[in-house]
Amino acid sequence: MFDNATDTTIQDCLENIKSRFQLSLVATYRARQLSQGHAVKIDQKKIEKKRKNTSIALAEIAHGLVGIELLKKVPENGNN
Repeated sequence: MFDNATDTTIQDCLENIKSRFQLSLVATYRARQLSQGHAVKIDQKKIEKKRKNTSIALAEIAHGLVGIELLKKVPENGNN
């Protein structure tokens, strides 16, 4: 597959989430979580120091650490 997060491709992610639309939603939501301070799930040694949250989110998806189940946790607007 790949040795580190810099080798992540969309095709790697699509092996775990089949729909590009759902992949986009999961990656967006996970990147937002990371920007709010949530812990990174991928091994820190596999991430370059200046990686952006979107790249980290995609790497987590490609490694199977984050999936479609993340969308079930998204709160609806106004119901927080």
